[in-house]
Amino acid sequence: MLTTRFVNGAPNWLDVGTPDVEGAASFYGGLFGWEFRPAGPGSGNYGLFRLDGRTVAGAVRIRPEQGPPAWTVYFRTPDAGAAAEAARKAHGSVLVPPADVAGPGHVAVLADRAGVPFGVRQPGRVEGLDLAGATGSLCWAELYTPDVAAAAAFYHSVLGLETSAVSFPGGTYTGVGPAGEDEDAMFGGVVALGDDPLESKDGAYWLPYVAVADADAVTARAEELGGTVRLPATDVPGVGRIARLGDPYGARFAVLTPSPPA
Repeated sequence: MLTTRFVNGAPNWLDVGTPDVEGAASFYGGLFGWEFRPAGPGSGNYGLFRLDGRTVAGAVRIRPEQGPPAWTVYFRTPDAGAAAEAARKAHGSVLVPPADVAGPGHVAVLADRAGVPFGVRQPGRVEGLDLAGATGSLCWAELYTPDVAAAAAFYHSVLGLETSAVSFPGGTYTGVGPAGEDEDAMFGGVVALGDDPLESKDGAYWLPYVAVADADAVTARAEELGGTVRLPATDVPGVGRIARLGDPYGARFAVLTPSPPA
């Protein structure tokens, strides 16, 4: 799972685009105990979610023409400009060109061959999130895509990611992690849309997982706060208990209560 030992290719940031930052802050504050704070002068509509004084995610107000509400996963890169050019060459696209952002460094939003948005972040003064892999923070990321092989090739060429087959009771999972790292650095997976009826109807995207102590309680709380339950809390052997949810504005995310270490 993720930690804050960020390496090239691994997620190092997460933010949600929403039409109502205050409403989103209320929802995620009630769900995860996150506290929202504006990022400061010159940050526009951007703000930070913090847990016990540590940054766990960001939030930005978006207009309807900018697309639907959604979470964006950002991946560490040594050169945001080179990553953007690599995405173009690999038949992806550049949605937001690389820009220098005070503190975070150079940031860009790209799209893969299937049109799935994702971010790249070349660190500046801020390396990344202050907390990852712990309760209340980003712990996993999953790509739902129409073509696993094509997606694997794209992200390898742009971010140097490598995939591997992971066996679990009932099947095989395509894990993904940074090149040259051991299995412990695996941070997510790639899933064929055709293998998941729930996701196939909603389309390809990156799904962020937040670690929680009790997936069932969080699922019930999400409904109370006006969110939606896309997949009720479900046991995944060898992984833990997961649920797929949506916030009141439609941004999709998941929660995971990890299984105790074997």
